Amino acid sequence: MGITLVTGGSGFIGGHLVAALAARGARVRILDLQEPPNDAPPDVEFQRGSILDAAAVVRALEGVERVYHLAAVATLWDRDPTVFDRVNRQGTRVVLDAAARVPGLRRVVHCSTEAVMIGHPPPRRLPQRLDESADPGLEALAGPYCRSKYIAERDALAAAAQGLPVVVVNPTAPIGPGDRLPTPPNAMLRLFRRGGPRLILDCVLNLVDVRDVAQGMILAAERGRVGERYILGGVDIGLGDLVRRIDQLCGRQPIRRHPVPPALALGAARAEEWLSDHVTGRPPTASVTGVRLALGGGGFDSGKAMRELGYTVRPLEASLRAALD
Repeated sequence: MGITLVTGGSGFIGGHLVAALAARGARVRILDLQEPPNDAPPDVEFQRGSILDAAAVVRALEGVERVYHLAAVATLWDRDPTVFDRVNRQGTRVVLDAAARVPGLRRVVHCSTEAVMIGHPPPRRLPQRLDESADPGLEALAGPYCRSKYIAERDALAAAAQGLPVVVVNPTAPIGPGDRLPTPPNAMLRLFRRGGPRLILDCVLNLVDVRDVAQGMILAAERGRVGERYILGGVDIGLGDLVRRIDQLCGRQPIRRHPVPPALALGAARAEEWLSDHVTGRPPTASVTGVRLALGGGGFDSGKAMRELGYTVRPLEASLRAALD
């Protein structure tokens, strides 16, 4: 059995993917700059390295049959915004170029994001649910993170057109246990677990269990069509409904909250981001990109992944409980 490489295997989704692959008997190798996951199976091979280091990527690809490319800067803000293009776009290019020279490579699964499907400002009439046909174009995207992931996805699909066996997956907002950062969706849950703000956006989110995303990625490697993209989503839910559920799961009376006008939310995010950029250096509670994505979203349709891959999702309450715990 050949080796399966997971770039970014120490991250939130990556750690769950590594565990799921190992449970299926796969020989797994991680390439990451972070420490390996605390609960990584003992027979998982770990190579410390960056996807920007072409030599490290070539070494990691030795003897590999499948590649899951997850390594990326997954935050929505950074004090150095050039890091998104450097890691997410250029790093993906390094991985694709090296993978194209690997003999016998059976599949490359490129992990993109639903954020590449959301335009800002949103069109006047939002579709009820976005599917894989959504393409707002580079200039309409919400921020540097989204633009870097969009270009990386375009490069992955172009590589597929040139013969590399690439499948693209677009997870929505993953939640669940084991998030060390935390990533933006779990950071949001953590905020509302403590009570959170009394002013909230009137928006729809699509939350998905990280363990379902991991299984969906494995299905994409096994059953996905080369050159296709698959949304790995979960449940659409309004933010107001979500925070009421969090209140209930935390065993407290629902906290009264009020919708905030979009312009005010964007203005507050710009002000807080300015302080993060120039004063504190700490991530803002709500980034400009995050607010734009929330305002531009309208739900996501995972029907293609369900039909073609056999993708399934668990009930939202089970995922929320695991994430909050």
